[in-house]
Amino acid sequence: MSRLRYILQHRYIYKIALIITVVYVLLNTSLSKKYSLYTNETEFIGTIYKIKKNNDKVTIYIKSKEKLIINYYDELKSELLLGDKIKVKGKLVKPTNNTIPNLFNYQKYLYNNDIYYTVNASNIEKIANNMNVIYYIKNKISKRIDTFAYSKEYIKIFILGDNTELSKDTLNNYQINGISHLFSISGMHISLFASVLLYFLKRISYNNFYNYTIVIMFLILYSLLIGESPSLIRAITMYILFIINKLFNLKIKKIDLMYLVLIIILLIKPYYIYSTSFQFSYLISFFLILDYNHIKKIKNKLIKSLYISFIIFLISFPICIYNSYEINVLSIILNIVFIPLVTLIIFPLSIISFLIPKLSIILYPFITIIEQISNLIHEYNLGIIIFSKPSIYFILTYYLILTLYIYHKRYFLVLIILLIIFHKTIILFDNSFDVTILDVGEGDSIFIKYTHNKSNILIDTGGNRLNDYLITENKTIPYMKSKGITHLDYLVLTHGDYDHMGEAINLVNNFKVEKVIFNCGSYNDLEKELIKVLDKKKIKYYSCIKELNIDKNKLYFLQTKEYDNENDNSNVIYTELNGYKFMFMGDASTITEHEILNDYNLPDIDVLKVGHHGSKTSSSKEFINEVNPKYSGISVGKNNRYGHPNKEVLDNLKESKVYRTDRDGSIIFEIKNNKLKVKTCSP
Repeated sequence: MSRLRYILQHRYIYKIALIITVVYVLLNTSLSKKYSLYTNETEFIGTIYKIKKNNDKVTIYIKSKEKLIINYYDELKSELLLGDKIKVKGKLVKPTNNTIPNLFNYQKYLYNNDIYYTVNASNIEKIANNMNVIYYIKNKISKRIDTFAYSKEYIKIFILGDNTELSKDTLNNYQINGISHLFSISGMHISLFASVLLYFLKRISYNNFYNYTIVIMFLILYSLLIGESPSLIRAITMYILFIINKLFNLKIKKIDLMYLVLIIILLIKPYYIYSTSFQFSYLISFFLILDYNHIKKIKNKLIKSLYISFIIFLISFPICIYNSYEINVLSIILNIVFIPLVTLIIFPLSIISFLIPKLSIILYPFITIIEQISNLIHEYNLGIIIFSKPSIYFILTYYLILTLYIYHKRYFLVLIILLIIFHKTIILFDNSFDVTILDVGEGDSIFIKYTHNKSNILIDTGGNRLNDYLITENKTIPYMKSKGITHLDYLVLTHGDYDHMGEAINLVNNFKVEKVIFNCGSYNDLEKELIKVLDKKKIKYYSCIKELNIDKNKLYFLQTKEYDNENDNSNVIYTELNGYKFMFMGDASTITEHEILNDYNLPDIDVLKVGHHGSKTSSSKEFINEVNPKYSGISVGKNNRYGHPNKEVLDNLKESKVYRTDRDGSIIFEIKNNKLKVKTCSP
């Protein structure tokens, strides 16, 4: 033992082993490819390990030959529980990449979790009941919690680590406000579980070895009950190693044990390196242990809490802005208030409420207070600062300086602040124009960013009546935030059709918009509803204008006549950006095209946003021959019911390089150093 202790106290071996492990994991996960065992099967048999219900949709996770996600849009014929074996008939669907730059990549996320396909199910049949003890216990616990009158979604979070019943908006607000870590099973909860269990065990036996062994066994069983939660696995692995170090008096430094934790987990679960929850959990623990000696010296409890919260804020900063492009500086204060509230009151009350359900009524007011404060802060955007998506070089530099600050303090904090300011203001030095035709399905939405971030314009918002998926909330706003955009100077609406302006109200309710431009013609019902919101928010709006001056550039509105239909009334916009000519056609028909050719002497166009999604009612041969576009972008939904784009239109555009959002995803035209480059974000 003494020989082993001597070897384990050589600190350099942990750092060398960690470097080798991280290099190996990065190379292995990026170079080696995992492959699905499925090809074209239509029938699948597997065991349920997770179920989520959302209105008329049921999502079932099963373990078969490999993991599958089953999406079912009908009422289940029988109750399904965890561990049940089911037969599914349906169609394999390969998840797509993000089709808008910088946004969440669902395909990559599932790939990192060993899931390669989802299944659109037409029929689900239960063929065997659960026979697994762990699933049996979990089902019993879940059913018991479902009977509670109050706070059952939070009790499920703290008992089972299941946040699927928490509303998406509430969870999103917690994340933005920097307190979502309080509502996941992590080191804090594991320590409390272990401490309570040890307290009772020590009253029965004074043998620490037996007591800690029982605690470790309990934690391992608990992890099996919860499932593969990265933060939980990290917390339990860390606890076990710390206990082994203590019991056998190995005298390994705490920070070296943290290196060992990372080595073990990455060798067992290499794809955890890409898990956001694991990154948060591990880095916060790592840096707090690294700074332990300094924290211990702070005697004033309030100052200590403030300092710890500040350090957690600094640790979380790069991960937050990389994933959500914003951070709430008030999280420093919120964590000081909410950490003890959750740790000392809400979490223990959740455990007690599980044992004595009637006491959940006592838990309810505390939950309500936290939710209302979080929602209020989000509603008024208090303390929220938007940052563009950082590069990996920024993140590495940031954590290097943070490490130096932890070790040496003094002026390194100034360097961190300067680095944050530099990243916040770097967009002001960007001299490129960006025109992005966003993939919004069967609709239009085009974002224009001017040089040095002086002005930003959105032409149309897109919109889909057939489902409740919010394009602006899930695509447009996150994309603009990822570019460091904090507001829109102009929202230009080509016309009043839903697929062009259906999300305008949602946009102005959730993002700062300075002015709105409508097309010519009378307002329809959709436009009138928007105007009510604009009046309430005191946002200026105009209609039927001829030109717009923006940062020494002009947008010319070529269609100013009034027709008896929305499509022909579409705003048709022409502009030049650094000498390159752009034309955006809205849903203008061949009638409008003919009028424009008669009224204007148009030059050859570099980029044409094709009218009406490539419908045969637009893009006549005469018009296309006259404007002679070098590049053409068609905003069109995948497998849309209209058959867009029309073959005749594509034939008319045969001399132009055509890009389509259904095939190419978002289409980005970037003008930098007097050169036009075209990029796509393919599915």
